[in-house]
Amino acid sequence: MSNTDEIEDSSAPLIEHLAELRTRLIHCVVAFLIGMIICFTVATPLFNFLTNPLCQVLADRGQDCGLIFISPQEGFFVAIKVSLLGGFILAFPYIGMQMWRFVAPGLYRTEKNAFLPFMLASPFMFLLGASFAFYVVTPLAYDFFLGFQQFGAEGEAVVDGTVTAPLSVVFQGSAQEYLNLTIKFIVAFGLCFQLPVLLTLMGKAGLVTAEGLGGVRKYAVVAILVLAALVTPPDVITQVILFVVVYGLYEVSIFLVARVEKKREEQLRADGYYDDEEEADEEIIQEEEGK
Repeated sequence: MSNTDEIEDSSAPLIEHLAELRTRLIHCVVAFLIGMIICFTVATPLFNFLTNPLCQVLADRGQDCGLIFISPQEGFFVAIKVSLLGGFILAFPYIGMQMWRFVAPGLYRTEKNAFLPFMLASPFMFLLGASFAFYVVTPLAYDFFLGFQQFGAEGEAVVDGTVTAPLSVVFQGSAQEYLNLTIKFIVAFGLCFQLPVLLTLMGKAGLVTAEGLGGVRKYAVVAILVLAALVTPPDVITQVILFVVVYGLYEVSIFLVARVEKKREEQLRADGYYDDEEEADEEIIQEEEGK
């Protein structure tokens, strides 16, 4: 067989994989478009649902819940953004299934059993983080922001000391700006809740260890603080909440990675790869070196 024939034979599987990948991607795009169209038809109820945190905060302050359009095309773009978010959420199970069907044939049975739980845990953790952001963080953030309004008990203009000019500052929010901020909260917390899934998967692959994650804890604290400052608005309450949550997830990740390492060690010992006597000798040597 000539070298040309060998190259053609080796390239055939690659072409087949690329063709399958193209098919999977087309299915994912079509599913996303269908979900987007469905959500576009009910964009107004979905947007009303997304305004619940703001309306609740305004109701507690005795104010009416109302957002405005500051440009003629803003209403259309609000509907498009709501449709994009809703379409992705609706299509995500199907997209995940397509990803799994593309990757699964190249995995061994043990690898499938190890990888599948993470595929199922990832969307669950994202929804958990998004729900936490929507029902807990967002109301606290808007309560903080709206605390800077200025109006009297009866709605009259506020006069500060000797200043005679009216200083009434009342919230009249843009629908698009509100939606952008709310989606930012949802996506940021949803992605941050992927941390245990990502680190545990890396631990299962041997890329990180529990001891290594614990050793860089102080650097992780700094990184989480920077992350909280970047992905949240400039208010202390939201940043502190995000820092506490993500750092807690980091500690949970260390615990999960340690469990993965323990199970791997037990499996290797059961398969006869570990010698208890050699391991005891290594521990004695390490203790002597430590002294």
